[in-house]
Amino acid sequence: MCATLTVMPAASIRARARAEMINEIKAIARRHLAAEGANLSLRAVARDMGMVSSAIYRYFASRDELLTALIVDGYHALGDAVAAGDAEVTDRTDLRGRWLAACHAVRRWALAHPAEYALLFGSPVPGYAAPQETTVAAVRTPTVLIGILADGFASGALSDPGDLPGPVQGDLAAVRDGFFPEVPEALLSRGATGWMCCFGVVSFELFGQLDGLIQAREEYFDHQMRRMADLIGLPR
Repeated sequence: MCATLTVMPAASIRARARAEMINEIKAIARRHLAAEGANLSLRAVARDMGMVSSAIYRYFASRDELLTALIVDGYHALGDAVAAGDAEVTDRTDLRGRWLAACHAVRRWALAHPAEYALLFGSPVPGYAAPQETTVAAVRTPTVLIGILADGFASGALSDPGDLPGPVQGDLAAVRDGFFPEVPEALLSRGATGWMCCFGVVSFELFGQLDGLIQAREEYFDHQMRRMADLIGLPR
């Protein structure tokens, strides 16, 4: 019997070739990020691709469009890493273990991808205004924390601390109603404090503020995240 030969439509071939080219452009752009920071040049990327500078505009209309693609990819990669860290804790009632696993996943990803982390959480890129699509990708990581808080509140392991000043409560009530209705605003605030501390400690390590001060970096990070777990109210 003769095997049936499947012929891929020309449109599919072109789409696959375009996707491969876009991935190659982004890979080279990430190397430029690592070497030069966020001051990307489409001409320099095109030169490394071995193409004329005008050809790269068939794939990215501007530097900002390429930056946006890298930012969205970075947020999704970080979100994948943090979600995987949380999922590794098989006892889903172990809220503290899940929090620590998620935080350590942030740190591991940042240390493995320092240039991409700097693009997401370092100094703003001059002249660049992030579009809405980056915000949508950015919420993936904090959503993991919100899931931990929501599970704890639903089970009764976490309670509503109810300790917010009036104006702050109003702001967070709007956030809760719009995005996280299952978590009280005061608990949401404590979780946000812990999350900001997580990224703060990671940024201090990555950007050199701990140099000459702290040698036991992983242990120091773990210590700080356990203190934040206490603040949030995660049971031991």
